[in-house]
Amino acid sequence: MGSKYPLLSANEIIKALHKVGFAEISQRGSHRKLKNNSTPTRTVIVPMYNEVARGTLRSILEQAGIDLEAFLELL
Repeated sequence: MGSKYPLLSANEIIKALHKVGFAEISQRGSHRKLKNNSTPTRTVIVPMYNEVARGTLRSILEQAGIDLEAFLELL
């Protein structure tokens, strides 16, 4: 049984987050921090991997306040 979360690269995830107002504010090692100044302010950390684990993607979307269906439409 497969996960409903797709395997995506960090760049694909960041590109989709840009569409909903997230902007990169810093990078530390292989992790990039993005912030959305909407209310409430949201900050997410994206590991810059070619393939981000499904559980990590789920955590990123929870931090961003975006449900999976809305995120998939952004891709």
